[in-house]
Amino acid sequence: MPADGYVPYGVTVDLVILTIRADQLCVLLIRRGLAPFEGALALPGGFVRPDETLVAAARRELAEETGLRLAEPTSGVHLEQLAAYGAVDRDPRARIVTIAFLALAPDLPEPRPGTDAAAAEFVPVAALAALTGTGTGTGTGLSCGGPAGAESVAGAGGDDGPDAVLAFDHAAILADGLERARSKLEYTALAAAFCPVEFTVAELRRVYELVWGAPLDPRNFHRKVTGTPGFLQPVGRSTARDGGRPAALYRRGAAEILHPAMRRPHLPEA
Repeated sequence: MPADGYVPYGVTVDLVILTIRADQLCVLLIRRGLAPFEGALALPGGFVRPDETLVAAARRELAEETGLRLAEPTSGVHLEQLAAYGAVDRDPRARIVTIAFLALAPDLPEPRPGTDAAAAEFVPVAALAALTGTGTGTGTGLSCGGPAGAESVAGAGGDDGPDAVLAFDHAAILADGLERARSKLEYTALAAAFCPVEFTVAELRRVYELVWGAPLDPRNFHRKVTGTPGFLQPVGRSTARDGGRPAALYRRGAAEILHPAMRRPHLPEA
């Protein structure tokens, strides 16, 4: 230990990026190209530079490792700090504390790997949960839009079991991010962050169903969301893109907190 009693340590950022693709709740993962955990799946992230803020580091790391850029808040991408993780042995390289961020967005473009990421892909949360125990869901596929994701996820665990699917303590960080998203959908208007600027009540309901992993009654849901002050703002137009009769289009209203809250349906124990 240094004479002054302070042990040098590093600070990193990690990102839980959630989006909906191909009617599945997906998380963005990279395949690490460097040690430690070379070849393992991980959340995108990296070290904070001495001259940048935590948010700036999160945005930079995401762009460098995946080619995706989280623009300013006007882009519709929701970004918030999730938690700090500082277990002494969480990183085999040194004493490293990471600050995790949660990002929610509508259908994001295909990521492109770069810097120390050998690959980047969107992976269905339901498929990953079967290997890591990070949560529950209703999806059955292993890839958000392509067979490459299925191969990489299916072979990620190797002989070390589910805990080895994600590098470092990223399985725990992902579980915390999922629970934060699920709980905030109950009392905030955050579900709209998964939707395009204009959306139908049915599309919004599907967001809740995918994030919560449970079906919802269409009539009760419509009554609740249209009757919650400030949640939805009618656009004055309709669309038939859902495949049925024309449905009214809405935008997110000014409300941040929902009152009354939207309650998650009780799910039976697995």
